[in-house]
Amino acid sequence: MGVLLKKNILLGKPSTSKEQVLREMGKLLADGGYTTDKYTDALFEKEKVFNTYLGNSLAIPHGVESMRSEILGSGIAIFTYPDGVDWGDGNIAKLVIGVASVGDDHVQTLSNIAMACSTQEAVDKILTMNVDEIYEIFKG
Repeated sequence: MGVLLKKNILLGKPSTSKEQVLREMGKLLADGGYTTDKYTDALFEKEKVFNTYLGNSLAIPHGVESMRSEILGSGIAIFTYPDGVDWGDGNIAKLVIGVASVGDDHVQTLSNIAMACSTQEAVDKILTMNVDEIYEIFKG
């Protein structure tokens, strides 16, 4: 099972709530065999202690450290929201990349994401890409 599968890249999603995004992302990661169903709770717990919005219209939800046992395999899911999602504190996320990583895999995964999304222009370009193009950037 790859860290990123093309079926886990969902583009042009309609705006919704941050909570709904976290639920959908958690379900997709669980359905893909990357996590248990409880990992969705880990996503919500992380947001309580740390807002995962990083700037440049990018949010990278991931679980709290204490729930790492709910991760079965490293995986990411990518959702785009052309009209944005209110991520709290006045931040609007248009590119949301959910991460579940085993061991220290998350360090490299987050580094790759940060490099690819280092500017607003880079994120804006990703938002215009198709699934194949996005896959090439984030496949790891």
